[in-house]
Amino acid sequence: MMSKDITSFDPKQASVPISYPLKTLKELESRSYLDSFHYPFNKASVPLIQTPTSSNSGKILVCHDMAGGYLDDKYVQGGTNSDAYSLWHWYLIDSFVYFSHNLVTLPPVTWTNTAHRHAVKVLGTFLTEGEGGRDVCNELLSTKESAQIYAERLAELASHLGFDGWLLNMEVGLDSVQIPNLKEFVNHLTLTMHSLVPGSLVIWYDSVTDDGSLNYQNQLNKYNKPFFDICDGIFANYSWEENYPKLSADVAGDRKYDVYMGIDVFGRGTFGGGQWNTNFALDVIKKADVSAAIFAPGWVYETKQEPNFETAQNRWWGLVEKSWGLVRKYPVALPFYSNFDQGRGNHITVDGINISNATWCNLSSQGLQPQLMFDDSTVNSIQVLVDLTEKSYSGGANITFQGTLKAKSYFQKTIFQAELLLTKLPLRVTYSVKSDSNSLLGLVLNVTSTINENVSILSAPQGMVNHLSQKFDKIVPTTEQDGSSTEWIMHEFTIDMNGYTLTEIRAMCYRQDHELTLNSRRLGHDLVTDYSAILGHVTITPSEYKPSFPISNSWLVNGEYIDLKSSPKGDSKLLSVKISWKLKEEKDYSVFSHYNVYMENESKVKEYIGVAHVNSFYVSELEVPSATSSFKFIIQVCNVDGTNQKLDESPYYQLEV
Repeated sequence: MMSKDITSFDPKQASVPISYPLKTLKELESRSYLDSFHYPFNKASVPLIQTPTSSNSGKILVCHDMAGGYLDDKYVQGGTNSDAYSLWHWYLIDSFVYFSHNLVTLPPVTWTNTAHRHAVKVLGTFLTEGEGGRDVCNELLSTKESAQIYAERLAELASHLGFDGWLLNMEVGLDSVQIPNLKEFVNHLTLTMHSLVPGSLVIWYDSVTDDGSLNYQNQLNKYNKPFFDICDGIFANYSWEENYPKLSADVAGDRKYDVYMGIDVFGRGTFGGGQWNTNFALDVIKKADVSAAIFAPGWVYETKQEPNFETAQNRWWGLVEKSWGLVRKYPVALPFYSNFDQGRGNHITVDGINISNATWCNLSSQGLQPQLMFDDSTVNSIQVLVDLTEKSYSGGANITFQGTLKAKSYFQKTIFQAELLLTKLPLRVTYSVKSDSNSLLGLVLNVTSTINENVSILSAPQGMVNHLSQKFDKIVPTTEQDGSSTEWIMHEFTIDMNGYTLTEIRAMCYRQDHELTLNSRRLGHDLVTDYSAILGHVTITPSEYKPSFPISNSWLVNGEYIDLKSSPKGDSKLLSVKISWKLKEEKDYSVFSHYNVYMENESKVKEYIGVAHVNSFYVSELEVPSATSSFKFIIQVCNVDGTNQKLDESPYYQLEV
């Protein structure tokens, strides 16, 4: 169900589920958030996946700050803006902070879900600023017990909602007598977070010093180190000088990677000037061997950098990648599935069948993002991009490969850099392709043995492997079958490389015909031909893996908050209802990535109305015929491997009004 704008609401009343901040200590202390209608919808459904990371290198923290926060991203079940801000360079990020100028900024669950899918930790923000902030601190720090209580409330919220810690931003001057209780607050929050959420982080922002002064140090030094010593790291203010990262590293000692030197991408007093020169600051930070905190990378979006958001964002993050290098790799575990969805789009498809042409945005629906290194040169004859316009195989995006190829030539592009140990069971790889009959698309898998023996495996249609067999160590032709839509061809193959590690997945483009056609032309002495192919998804599972779905009657489905009222149009009604479902027997719900929700009318026609990432969905003012008194809602269960339960086998809710 696509959302409408909400200007005010009572948190306890049923309405379109949203994420929202807490603005007073009273809200925090009373636990009123846990009694709100919106709380169950805001629980993260994606556990933080674990990927190999080095403890001996600097980290990248990204702090998201955009126009006050809680924009399109606040709509838990999705919004309607296909041009909403999105972030897809997660493989360059270690942790993500959601920032706003509220007392308690709870990260919208949409961000937590997609960040966790990419192994990135998510932090909320606790902020005091201005006169109101001083009043907050007077209450917060009035006693040791009050400091502990509020710390426990913050930790409890993070644990219940499923995010990974807090940025503490105390931007008010304090009395020196308040500092012992401030330290108690920081220390108790850190210890409680570690207890409730193992691996969590509490980061101190460089603001108040140990004498209570609001005095930005722009480095780690003796004035702010007492706070650094009792939490997981410090976010240094932006106005540092070139030698400050090295000075901070010296002060931190063996905790130098817990020092995050701030960079304001808008360039407000920041070293290097930010914006398109952000990489200058990153280079200095990396040389000093500490960590970086990038503030407001949404600058690219907010300032409408040319030529368009997608190109500008790829170019900007390309500078980060060249400076800092890759932070993480995937796949690292099975099953692995990506449909390249960016969490926004102009359509939605399921198994190659289009189910909606409405514009939408929902970061919870973002798939694992391909690692397409940005290249703005004109050297490559094939342009590669994540495309939101061409109808997809799954979700709202795909990877398109378009350009020209010379006769008897091919083009390769890395789409994933992996670190997946292969076991005794062979791997089954499936991918979907849409192309003209002569534009062939295959996959190259690079694997490495324990003695660093590198093996390249080409798996592709027969017409491709026949011509390229000499260029790879191993050739595995794919078997092909039509997808559920005749436009898509499903390719499948298995490999058996026990003990090797999968390190890279590349797409391989090849043009089958080399005769002069309407799509061919001479380029010097070479014959070049137009090439166009679309990669819809990639799935990797053990060969014996078989997805399964609980049968329909194994679910308990019910409705509440039911409301049916007349529409202003007069010839229809507006239906609202909260639908919830759970299995009769306990099961790990994390194997289900999401649930597509449909309404079936009296003619048995099924209309897609939205997606849920928890076991509830709120239908808000759905327009229905006035004469209708019976409504059937189908809950299509969708697996993390990309498979979907058949609609006629899915659980459903029958509502009689």
